[in-house]
Formats: sequence, structure tokens, C-alpha cells
Amino acid sequence: MRLRTVFASDEHVEVEATWWIYQKIVAAYRHSSKSTGKQMLTEIITALRRGIPAKLIELKKLGRTFNRRATDILAYFDRPGTSNGPTEAINGRLEHLRGTALGFRNLTNYITRALLDTGGFRPYLHSHLR
Repeated sequence: MRLRTVFASDEHVEVEATWWIYQKIVAAYRHSSKSTGKQMLTEIITALRRGIPAKLIELKKLGRTFNRRATDILAYFDRPGTSNGPTEAINGRLEHLRGTALGFRNLTNYITRALLDTGGFRPYLHSHLR
């Protein structure tokens, strides 16, 4: 009900168009059939690539990004269950380490500390760090 009120005004046309694209993207990812979801998202990427009015600057940017990264974006449907969560977790730990380290002057010491902090240090694999 609120959205209809907001979208009734011409001053929110950009927001409405962006919201509808967002809803279509969510529907593609949530579709029970991965092949159908992939087809839906491919159509969205194609639609965003052409025919977007100049006034919809953010959607044009999104279309360029989606077009450039289409292979990566659509890979989700070919490899279900994959996630960049583990990578993000390690990056978060490294950012925390960098923030609390107060500066490392020696790269080897930083690498060693990073490996120790993230649980990735295996002395037998990194004999030069012993």
C-alpha cells in the first residue's frame, strides 16, 4: 500500500524502475529451477544493456556492471551452494589484524601474523617462516 502511494508520484519514477528490477533479480535467484532462474537473470542483463532511458543513471550503471560480470553472476546457477563467505571471513580477520597491528615494518612478520590469526599457518608448508 505504501509503495503504491510513493510510486504514484512522478518524482519517484527512478526509484520505482529500480525497485522493479530488484524484484525481478530476487525472483530469478529464488526460482526453484536453476535453469529458469538463469534464463530470467540473463533476460534482465540483456534488458539492462539496451533501452534504458538516460534519466535512469543508476540502472544504466548496473546494466554495464551486470554485462561486464555476466559470466560471474550467472555462474551461481551452474554451481549451486558456492559462496564467497569463507573468503569474506578471512578478509574480515585480516582487516581486524591490520587495524590492531599498529603497523608491521617487516612483510614476513605481517604474513606470519596473518597466517597465525586466520588459522592458515602450517609450518611444514611454510618452512621459510620458521
